[in-house]
Amino acid sequence: MHNETPAIRTQAERSPHKEHSVPVYLTSSFVFDDAEEMRAAFADEIERNIYSRFTNPNVTEFVDKMCQLEGAEAGYATATGMAAVFATFAGLLSVGDHIVSGRAIFGSTHTILTKILPRFGITHSYVDVADGIDGWAAAITPATRMIFVETPTNPGLEIADLDALGALAAARGVLLVVDNCMATPVLQRPLRHGAHLSVHSATKFIDGQGRVMGGVVVGRKDLIAQIYTFCRSTGPALSPFNAWVLSKSLETLSLRMERHASNALAVAQHLESSSDLEQVRYPFLPSHPQYDVARRQMSSGGGLVAFTVKGGIDRGRRFLNALRLCSLTANLGDTRTIATHPASTTHAKLSEAERLAVGITPGLVRVSVGLEAIEDVVADLDQALIASR
Repeated sequence: MHNETPAIRTQAERSPHKEHSVPVYLTSSFVFDDAEEMRAAFADEIERNIYSRFTNPNVTEFVDKMCQLEGAEAGYATATGMAAVFATFAGLLSVGDHIVSGRAIFGSTHTILTKILPRFGITHSYVDVADGIDGWAAAITPATRMIFVETPTNPGLEIADLDALGALAAARGVLLVVDNCMATPVLQRPLRHGAHLSVHSATKFIDGQGRVMGGVVVGRKDLIAQIYTFCRSTGPALSPFNAWVLSKSLETLSLRMERHASNALAVAQHLESSSDLEQVRYPFLPSHPQYDVARRQMSSGGGLVAFTVKGGIDRGRRFLNALRLCSLTANLGDTRTIATHPASTTHAKLSEAERLAVGITPGLVRVSVGLEAIEDVVADLDQALIASR
């Protein structure tokens, strides 16, 4: 089947009521016919729902759809994207293990790597995505257990070569984990390029309307089993209602990403000619440093555009304050266009040196381009640039 069909047709088993739309299973637990069935379920001799912290029909449906879209053997859904990231680390790593990570990662992921995991004897090394595969290879030590990378990165939109990283991970016997949040499985499928796991904040493009939070990790069955064991006891479970919303959202993900990407490309192409900007970055612009890699592993450039406003942080703030249509919020992937100043919001916990090392300059603005008429989005960005001079 085509990629989008399973996202629409996969659903939980119908109840005796024969509903067409799956109901929300708002229940904390599930009943058993007798004591023997209950014993067998807790002994993992039979597969069935026991408790919604473990599994729930709505959550299972959402995970099954994500596995279909990513081409994965198994998956596990969590309450937030950061819970999925942390569960991947905590479920698979032990004292003495080492992670090689791309330097350009989300601010909260940076906090986990630099402040939380070291408390449990897990260390990391950073590599600049632009350094190429030699930089990644040089960072691997005998203690390295995992390579972790965002691609495209947030907010600088750097692109990692997944084919090269997949080959490196296989050759060195380490796991490759890809944060695929910015592309979604519609635009990029890391498991096809050698990744072992693909992680998402479902709060972003997967939900697509800024309504609920969720996270999911999919990939190799034996790895997901370890993550499930960690999560079953520690409890970062996705709620049934949020899973129901996210599963419904997947039915339109392919259509939405097509519009996000076409609108974002139009915005990027328009802004490249602006004398008010120092740089415009979008994966499918020929000026992008990793343009060829992006074209090879992504079907389109996604919904984010990053640009640097001339005049630094003061001009950047004036630009944001002058916007009339675009929303000012820290989220992304919404139907509505959103503008964010990463240095003072999503990546504020990084030091100035750490931000500059990943291209987050004081004047950098990230725009998550929505589904509005593109002429209206462009007009708002243009008037804000003029007003901020």
